[in-house]
Amino acid sequence: MLNIADTLHRWCREARPFALATVVGVHGSAPLPVGTSVAVDEDGDAVGSVSGGCVEGQVYELCRQVLRDRGAPQRAWFGYSDDDAFAVGLTCGGELDVLVQRIDPTAQPHLVDALDEVIQGRAAAVAQVMDGPESLLGYTLSVLGSDHVAYGRVDAGPADRAVADQARALLRAGRTARVDIGGTGDRCPEHLSVLVHVAATRPRMLIFGAVDFAAALSQAGHFLGYRVTVCDAHPVFATAARFPHADEVVVDWPHRYLERTGVDERTAVCVLTHDAKFDIPLLRLALNLPVAYVGAMGSRRTHDERLQLLREVGVTEDHLARLRSPIGLDLGARTPEETAVSITAEIIAHTNRGTGRPLTQITGPIHRPPRLTSHR
Repeated sequence: MLNIADTLHRWCREARPFALATVVGVHGSAPLPVGTSVAVDEDGDAVGSVSGGCVEGQVYELCRQVLRDRGAPQRAWFGYSDDDAFAVGLTCGGELDVLVQRIDPTAQPHLVDALDEVIQGRAAAVAQVMDGPESLLGYTLSVLGSDHVAYGRVDAGPADRAVADQARALLRAGRTARVDIGGTGDRCPEHLSVLVHVAATRPRMLIFGAVDFAAALSQAGHFLGYRVTVCDAHPVFATAARFPHADEVVVDWPHRYLERTGVDERTAVCVLTHDAKFDIPLLRLALNLPVAYVGAMGSRRTHDERLQLLREVGVTEDHLARLRSPIGLDLGARTPEETAVSITAEIIAHTNRGTGRPLTQITGPIHRPPRLTSHR
């Protein structure tokens, strides 16, 4: 849904009904993730994609039918066909489960507010009921603002609270996901499957050490959508002119800055100083924080010496096991730009549970579900 937020926001503000087709399940090598949507309005205008082209025609016609009939939401399954892949399936070999529903913006006014938050670059979540009692299918509930206030309703009862709690949790994690709720106890007696669409603020990449490698890494991090901060204790090196792709450049001792700045489960910490007086207090703190990735630059000799110093200041073996050092994947990188690719490749592989090996050398699905938990 949020992949087409701009258009949906305009249609909602105009009170224009539309059909929304959303990927609610993915199996195998389907081209687009859960939460991706196509929308079609009553004039036949369409926006978005659910398959990168494979089944768009069938989904478009189903949207038109749902709009015309004004009926209940419909489910459609698209999979690979050995007999005629181009006619009825996904030529990439994946499988898609798609929910198609009619949206009347006047009946769900909170969607306008949620979409407004998204296009303004602020965090928001929209929970959409995928499975459960027929009367609840397609209902939405939004969670907005830094206080994560919920708007809209699912059933004006226990389900509302349960869905809002799940939406808040996923919004904090910055992750779109499908979750099962209820079915037992008094909290939510009805079993529901809910897709929570999340538009989160950009994840952070904290780069410590204002060196040439940091300039290349800040550019690569910016390209990948991170909010990049470069921090160094030397004001002569830590300047905005040297790091035009960074969102901010900070002059401070690295560990002092890390103590006072905000991090979360998506944050990548990249230590490029390879200077013990900066590295040890910084890594001691970073390895104890709930961040996604901690990597440190240096030779293998530097790495061994660094591990010994970290042990001497009380860092446990479990925390040391989180340290990616020497930083990056083995790409044979030499230049700062190549090294930046090596580092970001490792961050991507770690985040998405990839192996870092050539796809030609592995079997099984190409796409894996995102990492669900972080070390604390």
